[in-house]
Amino acid sequence: MTMIEKIQKKAISPIYLLYGTETFLINEVKQQLMTNVLTEQDAEFNYSVYDLEETPVELAIEDAETYPFTGEKKLLILHNPVFLTAVKQKEKVEHHLKRLEEYMENPAPYTVVVFIADYAKLDERKKITKLFKKHAVMLEAKPLNEQQLKKWIQDRAGLNDVTIDGSAVESLLFMAGSDLMILNEELMKLSLYAGKKGRITEETVRHLISRSLEQNVFALTENIMKRNMDETLRIFRDLMKQNEEPIKILSLIAGQFRLIYQVKELTARGYSQKHAAGLIKVHPYRIKLAAEQSRFFSEEELKRVIDLIADCDLTLKTGGLDRAVALELLLVKILQEQK
Repeated sequence: MTMIEKIQKKAISPIYLLYGTETFLINEVKQQLMTNVLTEQDAEFNYSVYDLEETPVELAIEDAETYPFTGEKKLLILHNPVFLTAVKQKEKVEHHLKRLEEYMENPAPYTVVVFIADYAKLDERKKITKLFKKHAVMLEAKPLNEQQLKKWIQDRAGLNDVTIDGSAVESLLFMAGSDLMILNEELMKLSLYAGKKGRITEETVRHLISRSLEQNVFALTENIMKRNMDETLRIFRDLMKQNEEPIKILSLIAGQFRLIYQVKELTARGYSQKHAAGLIKVHPYRIKLAAEQSRFFSEEELKRVIDLIADCDLTLKTGGLDRAVALELLLVKILQEQK
């Protein structure tokens, strides 16, 4: 059972330590505690927030030991417990940690104290840190790796009462990135579209997720591969209307064609897509798409395209031609390069 599931079932501990740099996970637990510890009527009197860079911890402990004004529970949020880290700095206030140590051994049963430490790591050697590990419920909120992100997306979809295809998970990570707050917002949008008990497909993701400049350039490249000149030039002209910088667009196009060339080379040598992703150090979904796109160009054609891109880059940087015109001419030349 996860920490949030325990909180929702009212299995609430008197002391929590939420630490790490993934603020979405920290804020989610904090929000669940606020919802499940306090009633709406009690929140005004029984909820307090302290900044331990400004306030001695013993004052917060004194508050924790004071009975609730109304209701059954109090909730205290204590930010910046720098004394849990190895950071050497002159603190604005002096903390009497002995007082905190005593409290942790015998916490008030009517108060929930939550320490929020947005630090990458704690100092495991300190006595106070060891006491937290012994007496507090702890959450290490660190950035998720790729497998953890995929599971998080699947679980999140389940909470929204929908299912999501594996290919849709890959596409979502590729298009939205790894920021949990953005992923959560996009999943909510996708879940609403799919409807209760619905299914999120790769096509749904591509249809609904807002495109960044990188995604628009990827769509432009896809249309080049499919020899769709009208759509290629439409996307390009839309980017110009949005005042995107031609040099930046060219850089992204160059990166995409280099990736396609690398994937084609590695595939020809017998490398799997997973192995190629590890060697090139890009997201596996990008490798999958590049492998699909590489079928539209021969190796020699890709080399000539990369040469054309290099020539255009020189033109853009030396001012020999209007940048937008030079880039549009490049796109036409690349489309004509295909047999």
